[in-house]
Amino acid sequence: MFRTKEAFSPQTTQLDYFSILHSAVPRWAIYAIFGMGGLIILLCCLCICIKCCCKRKKRQEKDQQILLKGLDGKTATALVRRVQPDMEDVDYGSVKQYRGKLLYSLEYNVTLSELTVGIKQAGSLKAMDLGRSSDPYVKVYILPDKAKIFETKVFKNTLNPFFNEQFTFQSTLQKSTAVMKVFDFNRFTKHEIIGELRVQLCNIDQNHVIEEWQDLAKPAKFEEENLGEICFSLCYVPTSSKLTVAILEAKDLKSMDLGGSSDPYVKVQLTLDKRKWKKRTTSIKKKSLNPYFNESFTFDVSLDQIQRVNLVISVWDHDAMSRNDSMGKLFLGCDSTGNQLRHWADMLSNPRRPVAQWHSLLLAEQVNASLGLKKKIPVPSKFKENKLLKKHFK
Repeated sequence: MFRTKEAFSPQTTQLDYFSILHSAVPRWAIYAIFGMGGLIILLCCLCICIKCCCKRKKRQEKDQQILLKGLDGKTATALVRRVQPDMEDVDYGSVKQYRGKLLYSLEYNVTLSELTVGIKQAGSLKAMDLGRSSDPYVKVYILPDKAKIFETKVFKNTLNPFFNEQFTFQSTLQKSTAVMKVFDFNRFTKHEIIGELRVQLCNIDQNHVIEEWQDLAKPAKFEEENLGEICFSLCYVPTSSKLTVAILEAKDLKSMDLGGSSDPYVKVQLTLDKRKWKKRTTSIKKKSLNPYFNESFTFDVSLDQIQRVNLVISVWDHDAMSRNDSMGKLFLGCDSTGNQLRHWADMLSNPRRPVAQWHSLLLAEQVNASLGLKKKIPVPSKFKENKLLKKHFK
């Protein structure tokens, strides 16, 4: 007791104080205190890093969202979900219907630019007839030109036919696709497709003969045909309710005339609630498959209407003596998907700023089926308007 009082008396020096404290506190306790302090500092640094990462992630998500003032939450959420669906919406466990398999061969002659497609045999084909059998044959062609279409012989009542036929095409491998479709022959009704194979020719080895089995896939609803591309920009100003569409240029358009050229022009059409609404057209560019337009059109579209509008872009070949021919089509807006919807969403999330993008043209039938347009919106004539006004003021 006497030592303790003496140790903590005012006369005790600082050196004596630390020596007494050192003798009173074990060495392991001092190490533990320093260790705890270091751990607390490390946890603080980790918390700061996590907080910074969360802020950055939130900022990125905020930039990706549609920030256009006036769009309701449901519309914005729907656009984001359709451009990039949630992981739970992706069906990983869906069971595909087995359609059979096909043994084919590919051989390319570089000097002659000839591709030989061999249809060897098929196995375990899907039964299409009531008797649990099929009458299969194979249709072969090359995209995008589709100049020649070959067919094998029909084999009756078999799911494992041996064809052993070869077909030769004049083709370059770049941007070409070999299509092999297996059909079930019906004499009095439409032939039913069993399945198909599509082989990208740019990926094959030109120096070796390729021979392999592949499972048949579900046939594409619409044929993949290279119709060219078109570049245009979109700009929406919500304060003035103005939508500006600038048609810039097109390239690699399909030749529609006998001379191997076309006279293209572009139709810009707005549909509202699946009805034709407003339309403008560009000038005609004579004898060109890569026209440069640089023409812009402005439409009055309110904030409420922009959520229900589709923009239809179509390229046409002008004919002075006959009906104009469709060269390709696409649409953007509330009912679009994929790249078209991304372009539309980028326009909405960047008001007052033009957003340009290239798009591949599609078959008009494909676009029309997706649009599902109704009859045109009835616009009252001036006579009817005056009659209604007189009736109202009476």
